[in-house]
Amino acid sequence: MTIPNRVLLISILLAGLFYAEVQADGGVAHPTDSVTITDVKVRMSDHGPVVLLHAEGKAIPIFVDVTVAVSIQGALNGERLPRPMSHDLMRTILESYGGKVTQTVITLKSGTYYGALTVPFQENVKVFDSRSSDSIALAIHFKAPIIVGRDLLNSADKVPEERKPDTL
Repeated sequence: MTIPNRVLLISILLAGLFYAEVQADGGVAHPTDSVTITDVKVRMSDHGPVVLLHAEGKAIPIFVDVTVAVSIQGALNGERLPRPMSHDLMRTILESYGGKVTQTVITLKSGTYYGALTVPFQENVKVFDSRSSDSIALAIHFKAPIIVGRDLLNSADKVPEERKPDTL
């Protein structure tokens, strides 16, 4: 991402925090039909990096680009890179203004995953529409819950049990 694009992204985020209510386009799961993700894993597949959201013995696969995969894996491992990545920068900016991510809700609409990132700021709570991958990355950086709708989880495949080595 070029410096002008980063500046534009940061400006939009800050403008949203201070002035505009931004509503998530992908919808929000209702508390009565939602599930909190219990584990997140990053894996490499034949089609590129994939984030696996685990809950109740099932996994929801979300394909991401390499930079998001590195950011998520680094946050999961507690690693700090010599230079901040975009999600590190967003976290630093939010924290410097007293904001934080308190949850993200992942939904699926017309074959596209959406993220709804919740950020309380002063007396206001803002919900930002985002790419699911960015929403997941920021939630992990803030150790915030990742929530999915029960219908989305029910449509996911069961996680195969790890095969135990054959023994005599």
